[in-house]
Amino acid sequence: MLNKDNDSKIEALREHGVLNPKPEAVRDELFQKYDFFDRRDLLQVKYEMLRRVKKDRWTVTETSKIFGLSRPSFYDAQSAFNKKGLSGLLPAKRGPKKAHKLSGDVMIYIEEAIAEDRRLRAGDIASLVEKRFGFKIHPRSIERALEKRKKKQRKQDAK
Repeated sequence: MLNKDNDSKIEALREHGVLNPKPEAVRDELFQKYDFFDRRDLLQVKYEMLRRVKKDRWTVTETSKIFGLSRPSFYDAQSAFNKKGLSGLLPAKRGPKKAHKLSGDVMIYIEEAIAEDRRLRAGDIASLVEKRFGFKIHPRSIERALEKRKKKQRKQDAK
């Protein structure tokens, strides 16, 4: 049973992006002495690292070494924690934050293509965009952008 719980915790940490890639590098005595402290939990490791410096007055250099992280990682964690609290220690979403390929010109082109042929599917539109603008775009990105525009239009119509 212990292994099953252990496996599920590792999987949960991985899923949330807080599985420490180098748990063996954490040498802090709390993580070695007490079961409560889990060196595989990067969120906990970062929090305890910050706490050691702030409350226990350890140096950043010493603390970073003992927690198996770099000094820049410490300062990044400190900045994020000061701005957002504990949630600031969670990893940020990776990748583009918005549909950067679907600029105004591309969306106008897509809407014109749909107006000409209502039977066009997202895959067809992706091919047309690639031929016209020279870059690939996933059909699902097109679908999301069109859904977003429809919602926006409905809100404007409701006003």
